[in-house]
Amino acid sequence: MPLEDGDPVRWRGQQVNGEVSGTPRLRGTGDPPPQGMPPTDGSRTETMAEGWEPGPALGDRDVTPGGAPQRAGQEPGRCEEALMVELSELVQKVVKSSSWWERHGVDTSILAFSFLLLPAGFLCLRSAQAIPFLAGVLILGVVHHTLTVKGSHLASHNALTESKSWGKVWAIFFIEICSAFTAEQATYNHVKIHHGYTNVIGLGDSSTWKLPFLNRYIYMFIAPLAVPIITPLVALDLLRNVEWKAALRTLCCMFLGLYCHYWLLLHVSGFQSPWSALLCMLLTRSLLAHPYIHVNIFQHIGLPMFAADRKPKRIHLMSLGVLNLPRNALLDWSFGHSLISCHVEHHLFPSLSDNMCLKIKPIVSRYLKQKKLPYNEDTYASRLRLFLQRYEELMVHAPPITELVGIQ
Repeated sequence: MPLEDGDPVRWRGQQVNGEVSGTPRLRGTGDPPPQGMPPTDGSRTETMAEGWEPGPALGDRDVTPGGAPQRAGQEPGRCEEALMVELSELVQKVVKSSSWWERHGVDTSILAFSFLLLPAGFLCLRSAQAIPFLAGVLILGVVHHTLTVKGSHLASHNALTESKSWGKVWAIFFIEICSAFTAEQATYNHVKIHHGYTNVIGLGDSSTWKLPFLNRYIYMFIAPLAVPIITPLVALDLLRNVEWKAALRTLCCMFLGLYCHYWLLLHVSGFQSPWSALLCMLLTRSLLAHPYIHVNIFQHIGLPMFAADRKPKRIHLMSLGVLNLPRNALLDWSFGHSLISCHVEHHLFPSLSDNMCLKIKPIVSRYLKQKKLPYNEDTYASRLRLFLQRYEELMVHAPPITELVGIQ
C-alpha cells in the first residue's frame, strides 16, 4: 500500500537473484518499490565519476549494526567514505597485481578479432544461398555491436589504454566512425552525468531512454529497430553544443563510417541497388538493438531514485541504483562484462576494462554483502516481465523519489 510521508519503513538491504536481506532504514514517498527492490540508505552528496584512488589504510573501527565500519564518534558520511576507501584499496591491490594482458589485452584482442571478421561477413553476403547470407548478416551484426557498444563504452572511459592521447584517438574511432555519434557529447553524457549522478532524477536517471508516448510493446519490441536511424540524427542535434572544429570532425567521421559500410556492401558484397544496401545496413546495425535498449533500462530504471540534494554517498548510490544481469556469451562478447554481469563493479570503478571488472567481481560482491549493502542481481527474463507488467509506472510516469533517513 502507498506510504504516507513521514512513515518510516524498514527494508532489507541486499538483493541477490530477487531475494532480499540486510538492514538499511529509509523513508519512502509515493508507492513503495516492487518486491525485490533494493533499499536506500546514506547521507547526502559527493560523486566521483571517473577516477578513484585508494585512501589511507583504515585502523581499528567499530561496526554499526548494518555492518558499516565506523570509528567511535564518526559521522555517517565519513563512515560511507571509509567504506569506499576500504573497497578501493582491495580493488587496487588486484589491479596492481594484474598484467597488461588482464588490464587491457583481453578486451583489445576481442575488438581486434571482431575487426578481422569484417571481410568474412561482407563476403558471405555475396552468396545467393540463404545460410551463407544469413551468416554474413549475423557476423556483421555482432561485429558492429562489438565495435560500437563494447568499443565505444570502453573508449569513453579511457579503459582501452593507459595513454590519454591514444584514448582520445580510440574514442573518435569507435564513437564517431563506428557508431556515428559525437565523442564529446557521448563522453560527457555517459561519464560525467550518468556515472556521476546515477539514478539522480533529472541528471543520471536514464530518462533519455524513456519514450512515454509509445506503448509497451512498440517500445520494447519495435522501436529498437530504429536505433541505427535515430543515433546519427541525435548526434547531429547535439553538435550544436560542441565547438565548430569538433563538430566538423564529427561530421567527417560519421560520414566516413556510414559511407564505408555502404560502399563495401555495394562493391564487396555485390548489392545491386542502393536501397538493398541501405536495408542491409539497417538490418545488421539493428541486429542486437533490442538487448541494447533493454540492458540500458533494466539495470537502472525501477531501482531507487534520488533528488540531487538528497542523494547518498558514492558507494551507496552505486550499490542501490545499479543492477547486474547474468553472464551471457553473446552479450558478454558484444557489449562487454561491464554492461552485463559486472555493471555494479563498473559503476564503482568505471575506468577498469571489462576483463578487470570481471576479475574484481568476487571481491566487490563479497565486500558489499559483508557490509550489508545491496548487491542487486536479476535475470534478463525477470526484468523483461517486470517492465512489461509495470511499463506505465516505470517508463511513463515520473518515478518516486527515495528519501534517505540515515544508516543503521
